[in-house]
Amino acid sequence: MATEQHQSVQRAAGGTPVALTIDRQTAGQRLDHYLVLALPQLSRSRLSLAIKHHHILVNGKPSKASRKLHSADSIEGCVPEAEELHVGPQKIAFDIVFEDDSIMLISKPPDLVVHPATGNADGTLVNGLLHHCRSLGDVGDSLRPGIVHRLDKDTSGIMVVAKTPEMHRLLVDIFKAREVAKKYHALVHGVMPQSSGRIVAPIGRHPVNRQKMAIRESGGKHAATSWVVEKVYAGRFSLLEITIETGRTHQIRVHMASLGHPVAGDEIYGSVKGQVQFPRQMLHASSLGFRHPLTGKKMLFSTPLWQDMHDILEKMRDREDND
Repeated sequence: MATEQHQSVQRAAGGTPVALTIDRQTAGQRLDHYLVLALPQLSRSRLSLAIKHHHILVNGKPSKASRKLHSADSIEGCVPEAEELHVGPQKIAFDIVFEDDSIMLISKPPDLVVHPATGNADGTLVNGLLHHCRSLGDVGDSLRPGIVHRLDKDTSGIMVVAKTPEMHRLLVDIFKAREVAKKYHALVHGVMPQSSGRIVAPIGRHPVNRQKMAIRESGGKHAATSWVVEKVYAGRFSLLEITIETGRTHQIRVHMASLGHPVAGDEIYGSVKGQVQFPRQMLHASSLGFRHPLTGKKMLFSTPLWQDMHDILEKMRDREDND
């Protein structure tokens, strides 16, 4: 009776009611992974927030997303409706590398989400772009105005932004046609087996953890990454210049991890026990090259390593000099 009353209250408040019982076949899975598979109609971000804010109970009690489920466990609660997002201007710090009437190149700081989403309703790069240029609100997607491509929250570096609807369409086209040269710098664990190399391996959504990407021979999309070793630090880390021929989600992070050399500081793909701790994933978008879609002029923009990454490399050099 208590459960029925609980669920009726949740339904009245809106959202998707949940009432599940774990069987022997599904026992052993994490709570968040199980719910993603059991409730495919709901996004993983909505499910994660529902767990985080205790809208989902296991055996009548709040639980962590990482909780391992046991046979006969009871999962009850309600996943609230997705919050309605509205994008407005906010003063957000970022450096402008180049700007004309139709295009803008910026250097994105680390720890900055590119556009609003569930759990990050504001304080994003898009909010800052709208503060700088109010007319961006009419360019492209209403929640991602001006955005042509993205960088992960913890990745720093160069991004191009469209300031007009026409430029947005043109930039989207040249990115799809792979007419953009993209270079990154990454600090990875270990020493690469050779001074340069190339990996071609399809990437798709992880079959269990929907928050991750993975090498997927079946159902993955073509992805190619080339790398050159710039420096090796004490036989423990390598600084790479990386060129991506495609632009799949988490491409560099997935490819490097698959080679056994994950990006340093990458908590999703690169956990290495007993290694140095990093403030974030050591990945920086160094340069972007393309022809200006309106003028046809060749353009190449670059931005130096973000200060935190630069400082870490300097400390590594100092340690080597003192050894």
